Amino acid sequence: MSGATHVRYELLRSFRNRLTYATPLLLPLVLYYSVASGNRHALASGISFPLYFMTGMAAYGGMFAAVAPGARLARDRARGWTRQLRITPLRARTDYLAKVLAAYMVALPAMVLLFLAGVSLGVRLGAAEWLEMTGLLLVGLAPFVLMGIILGHLLAGDALVPAIGGLVVFFALFGGAFGSFFNSGVMLAVVKLLPSFWLVQAGKAALVLGDWPAEGWNVVACWTAALIPLAVLAYRHDTGGV
Repeated sequence: MSGATHVRYELLRSFRNRLTYATPLLLPLVLYYSVASGNRHALASGISFPLYFMTGMAAYGGMFAAVAPGARLARDRARGWTRQLRITPLRARTDYLAKVLAAYMVALPAMVLLFLAGVSLGVRLGAAEWLEMTGLLLVGLAPFVLMGIILGHLLAGDALVPAIGGLVVFFALFGGAFGSFFNSGVMLAVVKLLPSFWLVQAGKAALVLGDWPAEGWNVVACWTAALIPLAVLAYRHDTGGV
C-alpha cells in the first residue's frame, strides 16, 4: 500500500465514522446556543460575548477532534492493525501524517459549524479576520494532536475514552473555553501557559490585537516542541523500539 493510498484510507475512515464527529460537532454547538443565545449583547474580555464564546466552543470542539486519532490508534493496536502496518514498507511518519490530517479534517468542520452559529447570533467579522482566527485555531491545536497520539500509544481503548474526555475538559475549563475564571494575579499567569488559553483568545486576537502576542506563539511552540519527543518515546515504548 502506497503512502498516498494510506493517507486517503485514513481520511475516508474518519469521515465514515459518525461517532468521530458527534462530540466535536454537536456538543459545542448545543452549549453555544444554550449560553450565547441569552447573552447576545453582553461583553467578555472586551469583545461581544457571542464572538468570545464562539471561539471558546470552537476551541473545545477542536480539542476533541485533535485528540481523536488517539482513540483510533488505540483501537488499531487492539486489533493488531498497527502491527500489520509495521511489517509493510509504509513509513511510520506517513501513518502519523495521515492521522494528523484526519484530526484537522474533523476539527475544521467543527469550527465552521460554530462560526455559522456565531453569525446567526450576530457575529460579524471581515474575511481576513475569519481567516486569521481560523488559522490561529488550527495552529493552536498542534499540541493536542500530539497529546492524542501519545495517549493512543500508552493507553488501552477502555482507558482512553475517559482519559481523553478528562484531558479536554481540563484544558477547556482552565483555558477559558467556558468563561474566564482568572482575570489577574498568579493564576492568570499560570493559565496563560496553557495552549488552550490561546485557542480561546483567537477571536480577540483577530479582532482586537491583529495577531497573537509573542507570548501566545511561544507557548504553543514550546508545547509542540516538548510533545514531539514524548510522542516518539511513546511510539518506541509501544513498538518495542522498532
